[in-house]
Amino acid sequence: MDNQTRSENTRKKAIEAALTILTHEGVGGLTFDSLSRESGISKGGLLHQFRTKNGVLKALLEHQQEQFDQIAREHMVKDGAAKVEPCLSSQIAIYRESVKQPHSVARAILAALVASPELLEDLKATDAAKMKKLREESADLELSLLRYFAASGLAFNSLLGLSPLPESMLNRLFARLLDETAWAVHRSEPKARRRVAR
Repeated sequence: MDNQTRSENTRKKAIEAALTILTHEGVGGLTFDSLSRESGISKGGLLHQFRTKNGVLKALLEHQQEQFDQIAREHMVKDGAAKVEPCLSSQIAIYRESVKQPHSVARAILAALVASPELLEDLKATDAAKMKKLREESADLELSLLRYFAASGLAFNSLLGLSPLPESMLNRLFARLLDETAWAVHRSEPKARRRVAR
């Protein structure tokens, strides 16, 4: 095994260990000592890979983005490309899948928010690009944004352990958010005319 492959494997192992720690102990439990114990990688090896705790969080955010991009690609191949609003559909699918992952990579975003908000600057640019795509594909931007933020709210409430909803209900809600036909009815209904009092 060459050095680059060994380094990539070490990095992946450390990221998985960091996600486990975040799931069980939160961002406060994520230290180089705990990461070393959980991953089986020496503290020196971890410092060589990441240098600082912010380096670990940045790697988690990159990993999270790769995971989300993969979910979006799979969704597009399966049925997203046929949607009227493929970008919106992909984003809702990402939020739906993030809730289902046992060590959700979306926890990396939450950890970064707590520990180092400046790490989210790159995500702001990515989100701005998503919003631009939503505007371009949407016939009713406000309705599209309501669906988008409803999906993100469901996901983050679930990831934070604040959602009282059972998994079956979450699945049904995400399915409704993804069902363009249900939302198209609202979009295409003609506005009711006001009756003029005579």
